[in-house]
Amino acid sequence: MSEKISVLIPEEKVNAKIQELGETISRDYAGREVHLICILKGGVFFACELAKRITVPVSIDFMQVSSYENGTTSSGIVRIKKDLDDSLEGKEVLIVEDIIDTGNTLYYLIPVLMQRKPKNIKLCALLNKQDRRLKDVEIHYLGFDIPDEFVVGYGLDYAQKYRNLPYIGVVELEEETGDPDQA
Repeated sequence: MSEKISVLIPEEKVNAKIQELGETISRDYAGREVHLICILKGGVFFACELAKRITVPVSIDFMQVSSYENGTTSSGIVRIKKDLDDSLEGKEVLIVEDIIDTGNTLYYLIPVLMQRKPKNIKLCALLNKQDRRLKDVEIHYLGFDIPDEFVVGYGLDYAQKYRNLPYIGVVELEEETGDPDQA
């Protein structure tokens, strides 16, 4: 099997949307500090670009939570692989996620984080696959609703590849044939 990547959301649209999200978050948190929780690994590209566009004071911490292994579908089992370094007590928390798919991860994670006594928790996602939703989670700041396709780029990966693409692409798996004219 080989992969072909087709562009779903071009780089210019991704950048414009992140700018818009940064402006909205800056207005909503005016006069306050926002504590970003970046969900690794996929969220790091989005979180860094978003943080650069937020004009209020920002602090950031990282958490790695997984319900995927190396496949293209969620296992449904959520594991915390790396926990936060800092306390959330009294903080205005904004979880930054690359994509909301089934909702299982955040449905599990938000109550865990609420036990740490933040002032509040909101969610920002670059992408949303509503058609795949199994658990209801409220997205306060959203980049794009997308169809039920396996996407890569801007931090999203397929078996740890393609995170570095500057756009959102769709993975199309192709059967490899022995005939070079078919490749």
